[in-house]
Amino acid sequence: MASSLTFVLRDPPIRTAALALFFFGSTSAATSPYQSIVGIQELGLSSAVYSLLIFAAAVINVSASLLFGILSDRLGRFRPLVMILSVFGIVGYGLIFAFPTAWVFTFSILLLIPVFNALNSVLFGSVRARTNAMGSRATASVNSTVRGILSASWILIPGIVAIYLAGSASMLPAYLLASLCGVICFLMFLVFTRDAPIAHDASRLRPAYLSSLAEVAKPRVSIRIVAVSLVTAMLHVNGAVAPLIITGQAGGDVRDVGINVGVVAFLEIIFIIFWGMAQRRFKSIHILAAGTTLYALYLVLLGLATAPWHVYALLLINGAGAAAIISIPITYLQDLLADRPGLGSSLISVNMFLSGGLSALLFGAGAAIGGYSGAVILGGLSGLGGVLLLLVLDRRDARVEAVAA
Repeated sequence: MASSLTFVLRDPPIRTAALALFFFGSTSAATSPYQSIVGIQELGLSSAVYSLLIFAAAVINVSASLLFGILSDRLGRFRPLVMILSVFGIVGYGLIFAFPTAWVFTFSILLLIPVFNALNSVLFGSVRARTNAMGSRATASVNSTVRGILSASWILIPGIVAIYLAGSASMLPAYLLASLCGVICFLMFLVFTRDAPIAHDASRLRPAYLSSLAEVAKPRVSIRIVAVSLVTAMLHVNGAVAPLIITGQAGGDVRDVGINVGVVAFLEIIFIIFWGMAQRRFKSIHILAAGTTLYALYLVLLGLATAPWHVYALLLINGAGAAAIISIPITYLQDLLADRPGLGSSLISVNMFLSGGLSALLFGAGAAIGGYSGAVILGGLSGLGGVLLLLVLDRRDARVEAVAA
């Protein structure tokens, strides 16, 4: 991992992309904890309207990610797209801070900020384009390092913002900070990068938009996306249900929820480093299987927790499993379209969208069957099913390649 971190820090384009991802992550880390408070309590949106707004924003985000991913492959450049997307974030967050009305909030959350959030996949695409010649395992290790830098924003920024906003009557200053982070992303690519072609033959990457989308729809790609989404849906199920279990059947309170989230976020950084080192020796799919098994075990045991210490005892396997599920799918999804770094990286957003929808189904079905415990247990079993499908597909492909050789 030290060599991967050294490579990231010494390679100017990757270093700039990694730091930009930190500030990109800071925008969400600063605003996400307060977004519903601002929208519903401060600006007067109803819960139903807010829920519909968030769903529509997710659809626009995944559409923008695919569009800009295809466009980056067609252009053969990432710098202008990063700068354009950064402007969407600067304006979107800035408008909410400067003109805090329900209409401005709705416009920004529905259109400007979802388009800005496509910056995530574009930045990972720029890293992938730079590392394509390194080999799959080295690429995976670098991706894990970069993902760890992104995760660091979620450890540092929420606490800083919470301290700053303590006792404040409004959460709107968080949106000013997010807008400033967008400015930093823009300036970093304006000042520290050159508008040079990415390291591949872009002339091969110019099919029409519909042809590019057809590649995503092919069974070889789409089935694997669904399988990965079943795995990552476990994180969403846990995010929704864990606080309810901790403050319910486990007999804890909101302080236990906060401590649990903070410690797991810290552990994720450590284990992202660990899994990144492991990727230089083992296949990504096998590491993902190990992490998924750990996280499924955590979810099952969480569903059985009846005291706060039961939840604290699960922190280690929670952090280890979550780190694998957060970091490993990035490279796996990119590898599905390895010669299309932009489009391949946009699959990260497709996965996030699908996993969110699947987690809602799992939550509803599990809660109907066995309450909150049933929801987390069903989430764990579904994740195991997803990684098992990936292993079967991987083994089938290996047999086909062996026969062809």
